[in-house]
Amino acid sequence: MEQFDDRLLGVVRQPVLREGQWQLLECMPAWEGNWTSDCFLAFAWQGPSGERLLVAVNYAPNQSQCYVRLPFADLGGSQWRLQDELEAVAYERDGGDLQSRGLYLDAQPWQSSVFALTRKA
Repeated sequence: MEQFDDRLLGVVRQPVLREGQWQLLECMPAWEGNWTSDCFLAFAWQGPSGERLLVAVNYAPNQSQCYVRLPFADLGGSQWRLQDELEAVAYERDGGDLQSRGLYLDAQPWQSSVFALTRKA
């Protein structure tokens, strides 16, 4: 628990949360008939220096899936790294796919993720 608290405190101390622009994000069904997209809340911040943070929470007692529409217009044409600041895991995604379909999430009950998005060199 102490390690989680340290990681969470590290996230909330990031300047992007104080200085960045906040947006509520749309969560779309992962496939037709999958209602579990309604179980998510997702937000994004973009800082004045271009830093980006995405928070997604499955607030339901069931596993849930969705696509999160990202508000960043410059995703296409690049590969992106999504570093989960709470779980210490990272994912690489194609920017064109992120821009057209969104970020696919498959989350356990009550799972939270905080992703720092950075363009891969």
